[in-house]
Formats: sequence, structure tokens, C-alpha cells
Amino acid sequence: MTSTPPGVFPPKPNAVAELFGTTKAVIGVVHLPALPGSPHYAGQPLDEISTFAVEEARAYLDGGCHGVIVENHWDIPFLKPGEHGYETAAAMAVVTARVREAAERTVGVSVLSNAAECSIASAWSGGAGFVRVNQWANAYIANEGFIEGQAARATRYRSRIGANPIKVFADVHVKHGAHAIVADRTLAEQTEDAEFFDADVLIATGSRTGDAAALDEVVGIKEHTGLPVVIGSGITAANIGELLPACDGVIVASSLKDNGRWWGRVAPAKVRELTAAARKAGAELP
Repeated sequence: MTSTPPGVFPPKPNAVAELFGTTKAVIGVVHLPALPGSPHYAGQPLDEISTFAVEEARAYLDGGCHGVIVENHWDIPFLKPGEHGYETAAAMAVVTARVREAAERTVGVSVLSNAAECSIASAWSGGAGFVRVNQWANAYIANEGFIEGQAARATRYRSRIGANPIKVFADVHVKHGAHAIVADRTLAEQTEDAEFFDADVLIATGSRTGDAAALDEVVGIKEHTGLPVVIGSGITAANIGELLPACDGVIVASSLKDNGRWWGRVAPAKVRELTAAARKAGAELP
């Protein structure tokens, strides 16, 4: 029997430091072409998709990022959790493994929308170190409909397949959705919920892909958790100097694309500009 009081857990090691070897991580997002099973898939061999993913990952990493997340952003419209087919998990695992082998740095997985179990399966099979889960606790209304927190099912699934080393990066407020269901609960309460439900890293975001998180939201989350906090959207070379000192890392993509949108290609010059600004803000880059 444990002597720890209910609801009180021993502090976790800093997952950002464990994964990236730094307490100010810069993480790029590899937005994959449409995968088998999705409406926009055009029949490309996985070798071709993997080559694309490796090229994008190398552009981030050669420019000074600490790691990358592999994401199926072109599988639109997104499915709800539990509706993804075996083909999605298999494709994500294959591509993630190729990126991991080529990158030789920490790689994460995000299967949209909010597919925690599929992400964990892909990450564990592909050699990734973490997953991003948009709605870990509570619930909200998204483009896909009613989306519930995935913590209870995902932690049990992770344990069942022996994938406990996989860390969970969990959003506190989710992009692309309405939070009326929990509007009566404070940011502090929702932050504590995500930590209590066993997340490893918390994420602050803006309202849409490419929108910056407000500094007061980042600070508000940071003040109510013992976990690392990273910013998950809207980071640019212009604002990273203000935002990075307030958190433990950033996840960035849109501002580093050649067209400034998530569906562009990674522009190496933009990556170098951002990482130079991150270095000035206190990041130790690889």
C-alpha cells in the first residue's frame, strides 16, 4: 500500500529535458501527405511519403530544431478517436520509423483528430518518444463533433502494449473548437485536470493552426502545474523572444513553411532565422 494521499503524486522528471536534452526545446511539425484510407490519398507508395517526411524533418533538424512531430494533417476531414483504421496506424508507424532512423533525434507522433491510442500504437512501433493528444481531459465541440478526453482509455492501452515510455503532450485548451461545455471551469482547473490525468507535458495554443498562444494563457498554465509547458501554435521568429522565456519549449510549423501555411514545404532559411531568435531567447540548440 502507498502512503501517498489520494490525488497527490510524486513529481515527474522533466519530460522535455529527458526527450530533447534541453529545457527550451524547439520542435518542428512534419505534415504528411494524405495517407492510405483518407479521401485525398492518391495512391503514393509509402516509400514516397516517407522520403517526403524525411526531407521535411531534415530541414527542421539541420536548421537547429531539437526534434519533430509526424502528423497526418492531410487526412482531412478528420475522424473521431476510435474510428481510425489499421491502415492509418500502420502508415504512421512506417513513416515515423523512417524519420526516426534518418533524424537520429527525438520524434513524436500526432494522429488527428485526438486519436490517442492510434498515436501511441504508431509511436511505439515507429520508435518515437512521445505523442500529442489535443483533448486529454474533459470535452469540447470540434469540427468532428463531440470530442471527449482520451486519458483513461489511452493510459490503459499504453500500459497494455508495454508502451509506458511514450510521453504524452496534452493540450489544455484545444484549437479549432468551442469550449462551452467547460466554460464554467477556470484555466487553472483545466490545467490541473490534465496533470491529474497523467499527462507528461502541457501545451498552450491559440484558437487555430498558426495562431499564437496569448502570453497570459501560457503563464496561467505554467503557474498551476509542475509539468513542463510548451507552446503549440503561432510561434514565429518575431515572437519567440517574448514567448520562449515563459515556457519550456515550442512546437512550430506554419511560420517555417515557404508559403507561411501548414501545407507548404519547410523553408530552411526560415528555420535558421527562428532558431537564431530562439538562441537569443535562451535556447541551447543542438
